[in-house]
Amino acid sequence: MQIKIQPMGATQTNCYIVTVEGKDFIIDPGMGATKWVLDHVTNPVAILNTHGHFDHVWSNQEIKERLGVPIYCPKDDVFMLASCPLGQRVPESTADYLVEDDETLTIEGVKIKFRHFPGHTPGCSIIEIKDVWFSGDFLFQQSIGRWDFPFSDGEAMVKSLEKAMGIEGDYTLYPGHGLSTTLKAEQKVIPFWIEQVKQTL
Repeated sequence: MQIKIQPMGATQTNCYIVTVEGKDFIIDPGMGATKWVLDHVTNPVAILNTHGHFDHVWSNQEIKERLGVPIYCPKDDVFMLASCPLGQRVPESTADYLVEDDETLTIEGVKIKFRHFPGHTPGCSIIEIKDVWFSGDFLFQQSIGRWDFPFSDGEAMVKSLEKAMGIEGDYTLYPGHGLSTTLKAEQKVIPFWIEQVKQTL
């Protein structure tokens, strides 16, 4: 697996191109991502969204039209592709595949699992490819996603963090913002964040 990373826009949202068996998967193409993506793909097969916030989906439609590839988005966040809950005038995009909670897909022969961790958004998911998690805005290095946005849910976030604590095995985490980390490293600090979220409920 080869992973290319480029932070995009004012929010420095990580856009990823993940190459598996010669196939390129574009994860979270944010603001201004189109040129970088076009310059760095050779065999694009799909756009994958971890969730529906504007800074992760901004270039969805433009890239879809330029490359002729489908968009996969968690079903509970699809509404955000047409109407941004954060008040941004995001270019509208249309998902071709609405991903079910914890669904495992096979795209062009590559197994991809969307692990559902709601809280930051209703559909917030980690995209698992082999032993790598593209964690979107659920888990960051030493931190977690915000749970005070419109359509965020603190109680759901607590349950998601508890779910993440119970997952065995180690994964390398590539988050939506900031530097990479590992699941084992984040499991050491997740209990702190569970308490922080609980204090706001």
